Amino acid sequence: VTYSNGETMRQILARSKHTLMMSQNKWTDIQRHRANILFKYYPILKAAYSLAMELRKIFNAKISPTKAMGRMNKWYEKVMALGNNNFRSVIKTFKNHAPTILNYFRRRATNASAEAFNSKVKIFRSQMRGVRDRDFFIFRLVKLYA
Repeated sequence: VTYSNGETMRQILARSKHTLMMSQNKWTDIQRHRANILFKYYPILKAAYSLAMELRKIFNAKISPTKAMGRMNKWYEKVMALGNNNFRSVIKTFKNHAPTILNYFRRRATNASAEAFNSKVKIFRSQMRGVRDRDFFIFRLVKLYA
């Protein structure tokens, strides 16, 4: 079955993955049309997308940790009302790590740079096919990345 944009549902699903990670205001006309088709046939996907965008708004807002916690609690309630187990696991993770997550709202900083460095170390280690001499490995890391 082809839809109004000339694509099959399989094609729409495959081509919409990137679209669903973006804010609606960044969509092209083609992406908007695909999303409308998806949301028409998969209302749960529309609800999940809306929740994800609400969460994004919370993290983009320049608010205090206390206000952020209040908004997160309201978001948790909406997620629970949706009744999807996948989102419930997200809530569980957020609640388990709430103090760490709320630190983001104090300094607006993440550990992305540390994660990027760890990724480089893993790649370097795999290229070296493991590490036998730890001191020499650290020496090489310092020379390459310092």
